Amino acid sequence: MTDVLLAVGTRKGLFIGRRRRGTWRLSGPHFAAQAVYSLAIDTRGGRPRLLAGADSAHWGPSVFHSDDLGETWREPARPAVKYPAHTGTSLERVWQLHPAGPAAPEVVYAGTEPGGLFRSEDRGETFELVRALWEHPSREKWVPGGGGLAVHTVVTDPRDADAVTVAVSAAGVFRTRDGGASWAPSNKGVKAVFLPDQHPEFGQCVHKIAPDPVDHDRLYLQNHWGVYRSDDAGASWTDIGGGLPSDFGFAVAAHPRRGDVAYLFPITADIDRVPAEHRCRVFRTADAGASWEPLSAGLPAEEHYGTVLRDALSVDDADPAGVYFGNRNGELYASADDGDSWRQLASHLPDVLCVRAAATA
Repeated sequence: MTDVLLAVGTRKGLFIGRRRRGTWRLSGPHFAAQAVYSLAIDTRGGRPRLLAGADSAHWGPSVFHSDDLGETWREPARPAVKYPAHTGTSLERVWQLHPAGPAAPEVVYAGTEPGGLFRSEDRGETFELVRALWEHPSREKWVPGGGGLAVHTVVTDPRDADAVTVAVSAAGVFRTRDGGASWAPSNKGVKAVFLPDQHPEFGQCVHKIAPDPVDHDRLYLQNHWGVYRSDDAGASWTDIGGGLPSDFGFAVAAHPRRGDVAYLFPITADIDRVPAEHRCRVFRTADAGASWEPLSAGLPAEEHYGTVLRDALSVDDADPAGVYFGNRNGELYASADDGDSWRQLASHLPDVLCVRAAATA
């Protein structure tokens, strides 16, 4: 069985899991008492680099990196992510860390609150604000989602380093095709059920986007009510939420190799944020959203109330693929067979905020 590195960010520190010869060991916490809102495992180099967006109640937020699989961590002498003085604002939180594709091997993006995107050209040691998105003409009309005004998702096109898609809560999807020099909202077909005009150009509360590994024009989107698919790189979206017990949720992830395969964790409602029907189930589609099947073998069968947040559902790149999720009950679950069966790796952790995994051998 392939060795795997698993990083689990919680409200009170980072936990590192290692699977060697089929046996899991979990260690931590690193960054004790700090909330770890974002993680990335950058496998583009010879040895993986881990990136963590941690938030100290005393020192504030920062980006750390590790080149020894989480044994030790480094923080730059100067803040890695800092808003320029002319913006009149300061960093509240790093919500997303995303290594770009193979065409840009040194580039890492950071999505932040208050609604900013930063770009690094040294694998996450220093970042610069992407000014065109920050200065977008629509920005003055962006409103915070329940968790704040945040760029929480970044998707890069492996075919084109200049093609980047972001999701902003609660402003919707924005795309650039010129490396960030200009941005356009891309929300056609996505509802904003909480607005009088449910189909605005922007203003949707998109919760997460995941790219298909085979068809690079295909994206999956979990909305604040609604599950969608795009077949034109985000230019337009089609509802694929039929067959789910609820189309509200936070997380979506795509299989690392199999096209048309994606995973969701449905939530009852925005006013009742617990698993749909009070059951702990991941739902999988194998036909790009035409149908969905519940995956629950090995998961708790009794009534369950552990909510899975937008970055707390993840896949690795092993074969077969590992699928992982953590919840706000502090439970951590793993599947080593594409989601067909599950085992609990940990319980009683702090509130799980984000999960990332990668094969290491």
